[in-house]
Amino acid sequence: MLIPRPRRTEPGVGAFAITPSTRIAADAASESVRLYLQQTLRGSTGLPVRDADDSAGIDGAATDVIVLRVADVDTLPSGPAGDRSESFRLRIAPDRIEVTGGGPAGVFYGVQALLQSLPADVYRKGRVGTGPWTVAAVIVEDAPAFAWRGVMLDVARHFRTKHEVMRVIDQLAAHRLNRLHFHLTEDQGWRIEIRKYPRLTEVGSWRKESQVGAHVPDADGVLHPVAFDGRPHGGYYTQDDIREIVAYAADRFVTVVPEIETPGHVRAALAAYPALGVTGEPIDVWTEWGIADDVLNAEESTITFFQDVLDEVIALFPSEYIGVGGDECPKVQWQDDPSTQERIRELGLADEEQLQAWIIGRLAAHVESHGRRAFGWDEILEGGTLSKSATVLSWRGLTGARTAAKRGHDVISAPDDQVYLDYRQSDLETEPIPVSIVLTVDDVFAFDPVPADLTDAERAHVIGGQGNMWTEHVDTARKLDYQLFPRVAALAEALWSADVAGPRDVAEFRGRLAEHLARLEAMGIEYRHDAGPFPWEQRPGVPGRPHSREERAAYIDAVTANIAD
Repeated sequence: MLIPRPRRTEPGVGAFAITPSTRIAADAASESVRLYLQQTLRGSTGLPVRDADDSAGIDGAATDVIVLRVADVDTLPSGPAGDRSESFRLRIAPDRIEVTGGGPAGVFYGVQALLQSLPADVYRKGRVGTGPWTVAAVIVEDAPAFAWRGVMLDVARHFRTKHEVMRVIDQLAAHRLNRLHFHLTEDQGWRIEIRKYPRLTEVGSWRKESQVGAHVPDADGVLHPVAFDGRPHGGYYTQDDIREIVAYAADRFVTVVPEIETPGHVRAALAAYPALGVTGEPIDVWTEWGIADDVLNAEESTITFFQDVLDEVIALFPSEYIGVGGDECPKVQWQDDPSTQERIRELGLADEEQLQAWIIGRLAAHVESHGRRAFGWDEILEGGTLSKSATVLSWRGLTGARTAAKRGHDVISAPDDQVYLDYRQSDLETEPIPVSIVLTVDDVFAFDPVPADLTDAERAHVIGGQGNMWTEHVDTARKLDYQLFPRVAALAEALWSADVAGPRDVAEFRGRLAEHLARLEAMGIEYRHDAGPFPWEQRPGVPGRPHSREERAAYIDAVTANIAD
């Protein structure tokens, strides 16, 4: 009853029992996985789970042993583009467990399958009893459908501590998700230390208060905040914090992918350094949700500033991809500013759309000069000058994914109408701060990152997908759990098991999910129950902004009309 669903399982006879005499043997490539499994088993079973004394476990001579190794990839199922580095075979027999991977990541994912095969209490931290810690004999062979399987975590609207971020990383790893898109900057806060520009965190990481709930219309239909909480909010990660998060994730084969927003969603940066803005006037870190009109100016000094920022970000994150933002950039300040209009003419650009593309292009080229790849939201397709090496994160439906793939760009699909994890989970009036459309577990399970009507060559550009977790209304770890789970389990299934033979069967998935919920409880995840939110999960009297699917679809069609091919 594994999640994600494996490609092949073959039940065996009997069971393996983890006892005080059980040992772990690992080859050199699997050493970090050995430490992970050893710590996990020791923490939950209370058993010593010592190292095997010699190489007997690896070559097949020992019993009562768990063997972890990287082996000939040709013997394992093939993953995306023929890659087998994340493929694995788990063989459980009464006398021995073997986890074989095409690479260390494959061994790690085989270990995740092993842990799911044990009693759910294996996920509890601290001793919970003496067992029996038995696992039924079986052979599992598996490989992912997509290379990019991720979740975006917004820590700019509401800050999450370093340890809370590590907890999310553990949750992703347990579901064989391998990307944490780390959304670090916004109008409402700047969350990463940049040593060359200390005011980004000294000033930009704190706001004086936060909007409560969504904007609501007045008698004229103009949207306004209803209330503010009156409490300062903020925080940031030091560069040492970032290194620790990145290393912790790497041990769990999760790549942390940073994003620095430009040229919009930058009010926190402008509060710290007003000269970066169009007006140059002092402003505060924004206390509202939504989109502030404040944007970067297009001066060479501003480009240099953000190139300096990216230099420090690139030094901290080994990720191949570095996010440069690009979404929801208002143009009103550029349109109304004579200096910006002169700059547009000076650069030989046609309009503000091309100015945004020019800024993104300059920053993307800087990222690429470091041997990395820039990625941004699907608005970076606007303006028509995007480098072929840039990767597009498609969020406004799948229009951006379709257009980008047809233009030869790699694509990460994250359509808001399928995988935005801040969206409400039912029509119940008790749903906490209802946002946009209803997205249930079943809806997320049905997610397909690949748009219809693409050729095989175009489909190959879709490298995967992710769910996006925006946090305007999610200000605690408990609320984060509620929004993420169990929908993240459905997301993992959609991204790992998309090419498993047979139809995608939501009833069959629901059967496995019912068992998986015990694992979530053992992990301490306060997931949303099917019956709806408990009283302490509700937010009575706090306004939301629910939409129908028809309203949302009409909006997406309107805002993507200029990129639809």
